[in-house]
Amino acid sequence: VQLQASGGGLVQPGGSLRLSCAASGSIFTIHGMAWFRQAPGKQRELVAGITSKTNTNYADSVKGRFTISRDNAKNTVYLQMNSLKPEDTAVYYCYADVSTGSIRNNYWGQGTLVTVSS
Repeated sequence: VQLQASGGGLVQPGGSLRLSCAASGSIFTIHGMAWFRQAPGKQRELVAGITSKTNTNYADSVKGRFTISRDNAKNTVYLQMNSLKPEDTAVYYCYADVSTGSIRNNYWGQGTLVTVSS
């Protein structure tokens, strides 16, 4: 199973970006999916998660600004980021909890850099 993230880039404060992450391979079921981020010198942190039943949770720092969603037909998770702040600058990683037949495992994307700066 591979996760391919895209959509990062440079944006001014107050701007928006949409990240995408597509899973591919021998997938039977994708359970939870999520976005994490890691800023320079900091630990990786959960940004937002979404269950297979589309229940969502968010870090307090992004509530009201970010929206996570998923398209099960495309095995893809999205992160719509609005009202971006400089402190949102980080490498963003997607995550998926995937069953491939009888095996269930966690998978990570390669990361996509988001830079919020004027």
